[in-house]
Amino acid sequence: MSALRAEGVCVALGGVEVLHGVDLALPAGRWTAIVGPNGAGKTTLLKALAHLLPYQGRVRLQDRDASGWSHKERARALAWLGQNESGAEDLLAHDVVMLGRLPHQPWLGASSETDSAAVQAAMLETQCWDWRHRPLGSLSGGERQRVLLARALAVQAPLLLMDEPLANLDPPHQADWLRIVRRHVERGGTALSVLHEITMALHADEMVVMDAGRVVHQGPCSQTATHRALENVFEQRISVHSLAGQWVALPNE
Repeated sequence: MSALRAEGVCVALGGVEVLHGVDLALPAGRWTAIVGPNGAGKTTLLKALAHLLPYQGRVRLQDRDASGWSHKERARALAWLGQNESGAEDLLAHDVVMLGRLPHQPWLGASSETDSAAVQAAMLETQCWDWRHRPLGSLSGGERQRVLLARALAVQAPLLLMDEPLANLDPPHQADWLRIVRRHVERGGTALSVLHEITMALHADEMVVMDAGRVVHQGPCSQTATHRALENVFEQRISVHSLAGQWVALPNE
């Protein structure tokens, strides 16, 4: 079963087509990483799938045409974590994470005990509960990213879309992020992330390799064909190797 499907999706930015008829089926209950060189269209595709950019073609969410979902329905089914998000600088970290509960609340309704419990659980999971009373604008880049991840987790949506979620995170917190994504999938969720960190992307279940606005390969991260497609789009400047039981991408000299 596909959690999310793109059928002939095209996107134009500034009158220039940057996605060219993309077809993609995102397997449910798995983590898929999107990789590719700069300008490949990775973020544009992710935003189109999240309905944050207009597109031509069709996107199906849980086997229903996504354009037929109400905004609130879609917000409960799909959580978004973007890169370099700004705004809400004066909001306390706790209140930023509580924004993730809006799809579950009535219009102008107060937060419930369920909402508060979801926010606390998300902030504990991302290790940002201790600064819940600090304004977002006072946090470092890494701290801020963990709060925004907590906001996405607080939605408790089955589908989690993340654009460069490792930005500003140091290696230990990147490892924490990896465990969080794995737990989300183990609980039956689906994750889709755009990553520049190729070795981290190789930890995913599936990989989508993009180049020049097209999907050139999709397959399990463990398959040789996926490794060759990855090496090809980076013009053989990297190579994939097995190291200590894990796949890693190393630069070629």
